[in-house]
Amino acid sequence: MAGGLEQLLANNREWATQVERDDPGFFHRLANQQTSQYLWIGCSDSRVPANQITGLLPGEVFVHRNVANVVLHTDLNCLSVVEFAVKVLRVRHIIVCGHYGCSGVQAATQIEKLGLVDNWFWLRSIHDLYEAHRDELTGLDQDVVLARLCEMNVHHQLRSLCESRILREAWKDGQHLTVHGWIYSIEDGLLRDLGTRVDSVADLGTLDQSSRG
Repeated sequence: MAGGLEQLLANNREWATQVERDDPGFFHRLANQQTSQYLWIGCSDSRVPANQITGLLPGEVFVHRNVANVVLHTDLNCLSVVEFAVKVLRVRHIIVCGHYGCSGVQAATQIEKLGLVDNWFWLRSIHDLYEAHRDELTGLDQDVVLARLCEMNVHHQLRSLCESRILREAWKDGQHLTVHGWIYSIEDGLLRDLGTRVDSVADLGTLDQSSRG
């Protein structure tokens, strides 16, 4: 095994030892129960680790990550995670979290194809979002355009999530479930609430207003 991977295993042993020392019985309790109240749908970017930036321990947040935190109704992976979190874990909060400087969002503004993750497959919804708002983004500094589009993408993917059959049925059945739109800044390590909060199907009408804020 390469030296780098050996170091990862050594780091793991050190971490596990320290956790058990600080909280005896932690792993035994963790193995017998998962008590997540939060589902995090975020970007795969390695600089945005859900547990660490929220200060939560293993078992406290259920996580799904993909390039540019996309929620597609054809993505069975994402929908399976959402369904398990909602129906089995009975999470109370779902956080759709993007981040500034997202390479996936930036790629969606470009013409060239990148393969499965290009504009015409995985990132198509973001590319269409960019085209729909091109007039209001024209003339702005490129960094401002990317930041604004990262925020728009959170709203867009949050709406896609809220319009899914899984969430609609949960709300119809009276399940207490709130969806939030957040964004993370890698430059300062801070999360920002984008002001989007959906508690029911009736709240979907507020998304158009918040996405323009």
